[in-house]
Amino acid sequence: MSKTILLLTPPFTQLNTPYPATAYIKGFLNTLNQAAVQADLGINVMLRIFSRQGLNDMFHLAEQKGIASYSANSQRIFRLKKAYLNTIDPIIRFLQYGDPTLAYNICDEEYLPQASRFEQLEEMDWAFGTMGIQDKARHLATLYLEDIGDFIQEVLDPHFGFSRYAEKLGRSAVSFDPLYDALQLPLSFTDRYLVEELELLMQKHQPSLVCLSVPFPGNLYGALRCGQYIKEKYPDSKVAMGGGYPNTELRSMNEPRLFEYLDFVTLDDGEAPLSCLIEYLEDIRPLEQLKRTFVLHEGQVKYINQARTSDIAFSKTGTPDYTGLSLQRYLSVIEIANPMHRLWSDGRWNKLTMAHGCYWKKCSFCDITLDYIKNYEPISAALICDRIEELMAQTGESGFHFVDEAAPPALMREVALEILKRDLKITWWTNIRFEERFTFDLCRLLKASGCIAVSGGLEVASDRLLNLMQKGVSVSQVAKVAHNFTESGIMVHAYLMYGFPTQTTQETVDSLEMVRQLFMMNVLQSGFWHMFAMTAHAPIGISPSAFKVVKTGPEKGNFAENDYDFEDPVGTDHGSFSAGLKKALFNYMHGIGYDFPLQDWFDFRIPRTTVPPNFIYKAITNNEGRMPKPDQKVVWLGMQPYLVQQVTHKKGKQQEQNYLVVEKHTESVRVKVPRPLGEWLCTIAQLAEPQRNEKELQFKTLQSSYEEHGLGPFEPFLHSPVFAQVREIGLLLV
Repeated sequence: MSKTILLLTPPFTQLNTPYPATAYIKGFLNTLNQAAVQADLGINVMLRIFSRQGLNDMFHLAEQKGIASYSANSQRIFRLKKAYLNTIDPIIRFLQYGDPTLAYNICDEEYLPQASRFEQLEEMDWAFGTMGIQDKARHLATLYLEDIGDFIQEVLDPHFGFSRYAEKLGRSAVSFDPLYDALQLPLSFTDRYLVEELELLMQKHQPSLVCLSVPFPGNLYGALRCGQYIKEKYPDSKVAMGGGYPNTELRSMNEPRLFEYLDFVTLDDGEAPLSCLIEYLEDIRPLEQLKRTFVLHEGQVKYINQARTSDIAFSKTGTPDYTGLSLQRYLSVIEIANPMHRLWSDGRWNKLTMAHGCYWKKCSFCDITLDYIKNYEPISAALICDRIEELMAQTGESGFHFVDEAAPPALMREVALEILKRDLKITWWTNIRFEERFTFDLCRLLKASGCIAVSGGLEVASDRLLNLMQKGVSVSQVAKVAHNFTESGIMVHAYLMYGFPTQTTQETVDSLEMVRQLFMMNVLQSGFWHMFAMTAHAPIGISPSAFKVVKTGPEKGNFAENDYDFEDPVGTDHGSFSAGLKKALFNYMHGIGYDFPLQDWFDFRIPRTTVPPNFIYKAITNNEGRMPKPDQKVVWLGMQPYLVQQVTHKKGKQQEQNYLVVEKHTESVRVKVPRPLGEWLCTIAQLAEPQRNEKELQFKTLQSSYEEHGLGPFEPFLHSPVFAQVREIGLLLV
């Protein structure tokens, strides 16, 4: 038997880019010189289905089932069979960035067959005014795929979905029975392609160990189908499962039937448990010395965590390795749901992490007791940029999504400086907390390094509830920080929450008013409402009584444990607000509806808001001047300035004026200065330019240098129009 390890992501996660877990593990296994290969079964299966042959099979099976018993929409798609068969391969090629000239045909209404998904176009004509032809074509192609997906879901496989598969079976699965029953059924339409793709991989690599990464509930069923097939056809190969789903849902699992499909389930960071597992399979380590691993031993589920092996330091886990994932096969789709969702689904992003865990780890609704959040471990900016360069060389892609729980401001500053020092030209985005440390200057620095977007949790726009959540921010602070990002040219997405325990109807209405003002003032560009869920590993789930909440279920079972049912002592019907909140947000994101009364979004009576109409305006215009700290870094962005002397004659007298000139990409900027000051500023700009292996300039040095050059006392200069102009041009204090 081969000693190769096969790393698999089961269907389905994303169409546009691989989920990074297997790439992270392969990067680690490279450091052990362990042979490993990886595959994304999701994209493999998707491309099998969405092909001429796949659709031909789909229509043939639908005809056998009798299409007349299904909806008018599915019957229409079936009648357009020939049009779908003739267009599917060109559309897939186009979404893989091949054949870009096809966009002209796609945008012609006669090219694509259209079913119910295209009905929304009448309401969204305004969106196409700001979209280029390539984007418009990709959006239309996305609707076309979604129509086919609807057909598959209704007629052939109710579990099908583009970013999840049989998610309902995996979500909050206290009992294993529904999953077990589904796995006893014959292979579904999707399952057949899944096992065919799996068979090709098993034949090619003959792995001794197959590792299934299951990040979400929508990957669990597919993973177990894989395990089922391997156990039956390749009994000598062992099967292990890890990832986000078991880490959060299966920590107290005691279900023997799961091991009909798997041999091992590991928890938390996978590197150390996997290295122990490899040694066990090579007879180097006894079973009782495994690390954070469930096994079936003598008919009983046993959790083993006796290994003395330490977890692998984040700096030692290696650079993610995407080898084998066929990056050119992924599909770049545009759903237009909101700008941040577009980043998620459009284009391919290399996934990296600046720091393991969360540096804040206090939010009462968050799973802060779990390893992936509570164990905070940053790495150096130099190592992060080393990994950036390795991935750019490996993938040929310069887009990066830093998947941190919350990227630390200080580390983001160092990474941005390192990117500029190395002259790396990348595009990146990440998740943040709305820390007051994100000053306007720091945001400008991040923008200069390639940052295009950030997302962060505003949650409920109520200071009382933010305090109860232990978010460590206020609504005013969030507004100010988001404004700093926006003014720097960085898009801001806010995660919004409703239904937090003790939240009143008035607070929900006031929260919506805050959101209205945030969008109206262009402080936010994107957002998403979600209803609060109480989880087992969050402070509120561990101690519900501390939040005046009564846990009502579900009863503990043998399988998953994560989401809890509860009673809110206030008794607000939070679910009734869902449609109105989302409808209002949809309009605000597209710059309309700001002048509508909040009442118009709801079909029941709501109280008037108590938020002043200028609350956000006052928050973002409240510029409290703070003296820079002595150790703040002075950074010069852009080209080096130079001095120009201009001589004029007025009333027979010669006058000399000096200008500091900076060449920007779109213009030349001039600042009138006395010559000694201009010469000093030119020197400072040179010292403050990000350069490798050079000592960084600090604010205290800037101050002493000014005075040593005989330019006078520094504080008046600090508040002068000249200094303000120079800072606007590119002198940052971060």
